[in-house]
Amino acid sequence: QVQLVESGGGLVQTGGSLRLSCVASGRIASTYDMAWFRQAPGKERDFVAWIAVNDGTTLYANSVKGRFTISRAENTVSLQMEDLTLEDTAVYYCAAGTHQYWQTRSFAYDYWGQGTQVTVSS
Repeated sequence: QVQLVESGGGLVQTGGSLRLSCVASGRIASTYDMAWFRQAPGKERDFVAWIAVNDGTTLYANSVKGRFTISRAENTVSLQMEDLTLEDTAVYYCAAGTHQYWQTRSFAYDYWGQGTQVTVSS
């Protein structure tokens, strides 16, 4: 049983928009905080955005603040990406975890999706 499934990745030009979705099992969606990470070729997996399970509080990496919006509804966590740049090119991963003091660290998450490729071109 796959517990987190991302979708919505693709090819987009700079300045464009893209919406990623992550479908989680009901148990995970109702129990865990959710986050998005991304990993570019040859780079470490970096934090992008986080949303709390209880009240929807959000946290964003400085590199995406003001451009990306994380949200959740029922069993789906979304990442709306606006004004995309070349530096946004990466594989994007959905994650679920309970360690609220370590939201930006990948080790704090217990479940991961398979990743979805986002490629921004000029």
